[in-house]
Amino acid sequence: MENFYLYLALILSTVFFIIKLLNHRNKNLPPSPFSLPIIGHLHLLKQPLHQTLETLSLQYGPILSLKFGSRSILVVSSPSAVEECFTKNDIIFANRPQTMSGDRLTYNCTAPVWAPYGHLWRNLRRVSTIEIFSHISLQKSSTIREEVVYSLLRQLFKVSNIEPQKVDFKYLSTLLVSNIMMRILAGKPCVGEEFTCVDVGKKLLKEFKEVYFASLAVNICDFFPILRWVGYKGLEKKMIRIHRKRDEALGRLMEEISRLNNDNIIDVEKKRTLIETLFSLRKSDPEFFSDDVIKSLTLMMLIAGTDTTATTIEWAMSLLLNHPEVLQKVKAEIDKQVGDERLINDLDLAKLPYLRCVINETLRLYPTSPLLLPHFSSADCTVGGFHIPRGTILLVNAWSMHRDPKFWEKPTKFEPERFEEINGEREGFKFIPFGIGRRVCPGAGMAMRVISLALGSLIQCFDWEMVEKETDMTSSFGFLMAKTQPLEAVCTPCTSMTNILSQL
Repeated sequence: MENFYLYLALILSTVFFIIKLLNHRNKNLPPSPFSLPIIGHLHLLKQPLHQTLETLSLQYGPILSLKFGSRSILVVSSPSAVEECFTKNDIIFANRPQTMSGDRLTYNCTAPVWAPYGHLWRNLRRVSTIEIFSHISLQKSSTIREEVVYSLLRQLFKVSNIEPQKVDFKYLSTLLVSNIMMRILAGKPCVGEEFTCVDVGKKLLKEFKEVYFASLAVNICDFFPILRWVGYKGLEKKMIRIHRKRDEALGRLMEEISRLNNDNIIDVEKKRTLIETLFSLRKSDPEFFSDDVIKSLTLMMLIAGTDTTATTIEWAMSLLLNHPEVLQKVKAEIDKQVGDERLINDLDLAKLPYLRCVINETLRLYPTSPLLLPHFSSADCTVGGFHIPRGTILLVNAWSMHRDPKFWEKPTKFEPERFEEINGEREGFKFIPFGIGRRVCPGAGMAMRVISLALGSLIQCFDWEMVEKETDMTSSFGFLMAKTQPLEAVCTPCTSMTNILSQL
């Protein structure tokens, strides 16, 4: 029976392919490698995807046309092409492609990241910008960030004060960011301090991620819609089960917060959590602030803001451990600007430009999304003089542009000094770690604050050494640039900070 479905899919896809070929044969499409019937260029793809696409772009040009099954793909990997896509054609490329995961895991596409461009998206964007990512909101949440970071410092000091301690840095960074997000969202950490440095903490964090961190990546059914229709390998049913489990967990969280509010247990002087704020906004606009919208905004914070930020912290520490002279320069800057009589805080970050250079250079070499989240053309347009049909998926290869020798001197070298003379956030279209255009990541400011405070505090309070001669700097396949092995490092409390750490 499964073979029958595959044959049916092949026949229908062939017909579709022929029709599309006849429609586009006279149009000036971008260069493209030889494609196979039905599957298109899927046979050319290897892991990691961003490097495969870079290789193809070097051969065929920075504006590349591909076919993944029934889907037309545009790959751009030059600043000029990206600028054209997100200035002249920004509205045309303002949508996301429809995918199975988008349909099943985003509450009917009410998540700001995945919502279709239009009135709903603008309202979601406005709420997230004002209530979560505005300068005032970031200032208000600074206390939470500092408390969670200091809690981690306290636990690290307890386990490393007697003798140097080997730590799983990937776990620590993920735990740190997850706890910050949950404190902002719901007022409580996902893993309590008493479990931070024990195996039960890893177990609790794993269970937390299994519930909330379902992948939104595309799958084979997105390229061959007939497979979705026949229920190929139960992929959609699995997503439905994941969504149901996650929805129940979010429902319990919202019910708990609602009950506390109704019972007047929450201190009115205490800063509202994000969920409480959204409940309050619902009183004036109950139709918009539905349970689905509140849940989708909550998930946006967890999914879009946790793994990406934690991964960057881990990459930055990996690079610093492999370049001890840079690590010492960061530490010297912190010693000069902050000293050893108090802990670094949110207000100090503006006085640490070299630390910011290190983070920008980390994002250049290892962007958390080497391929930006896909965009989708809502109308025909032109890019670089080529015709781009309506319904084309746009992939921007940030990885390739960040390492292009035409725009970066010694592009594969870790040299934070390259950002000393420039503002990383204003480097135009050749440096886009948080995306570009109207779909640019609204959480860039929060991410930079979390990364800066976490790295700065860990460097200020502890001496770090590699466990191995050189940490593994390879990456895995996918949109997220995750390390293949967790980073392990040995930490020892700095002598000058022992007194401060012992009082935490």
